[in-house]
Amino acid sequence: MSEPRFRSDIVVRLVQRVGSDAMIAAAARVSVTGADGLQGEGGNPVTDANAGLIRYLMKHRHASPFEHGQLTFYAECPIFVAREWMRHRTWSFNETSGRYRVLEPVFWVPPEGRAVVEPPAFKPSRPVLVESEQVRESVVQFCQHSYYAAWWNYQAMIADGVAREVARSVLPVGTYTSFYATVNPRNLMGFLSLRTHDASATNLSYPQAEIEDAARQMEEVFKGLFPLTYAAFVGNGRVAP
Repeated sequence: MSEPRFRSDIVVRLVQRVGSDAMIAAAARVSVTGADGLQGEGGNPVTDANAGLIRYLMKHRHASPFEHGQLTFYAECPIFVAREWMRHRTWSFNETSGRYRVLEPVFWVPPEGRAVVEPPAFKPSRPVLVESEQVRESVVQFCQHSYYAAWWNYQAMIADGVAREVARSVLPVGTYTSFYATVNPRNLMGFLSLRTHDASATNLSYPQAEIEDAARQMEEVFKGLFPLTYAAFVGNGRVAP
């Protein structure tokens, strides 16, 4: 019987992209230029005209042009992160299935430096935790003990011929899962506005550390592929159109 493995990282990797800043600008111009909007820019996304138009669209929340693009990511994270992510119903997801395959014994534990303690002034609406290495180490031990028990029970049921879809019920939300996630720039900006804590944001958000890790990785990809749109998003206080 394979032994549980423990990790703390969140993996996000770009699989494919469609579109650019030029396509977003062309989608806005099509009402007055027709198909010439894209060709008129020579396909070059980074121009002063495109930058000005995209800033205008962002400021005045003309949202639909920002839907003319697409990014697909591959993610590995614990189930509790995936479930937060999948609350964003404007994304498209396909996840590994515990009905059709035996899952891997990979489980999440909090890494060093991960805040785990609620301070006396803790507010559920604004959850800011504090670090305690002693408490974190005890959390790791509790997690590992639970994971070993859950994995033993899961493997025992599989060995007894119990259906995978039933046996998986004993596995905890700290179990790692993997999935593809596809989103357009508009909805990615909505995700970033909610799943990052940034002092420059007009509306501060207080996400869980692990989903913010995922969001920050996607933000770096977005920044590189849609630089004008990203700059307008940041300049607009990280408010999505």
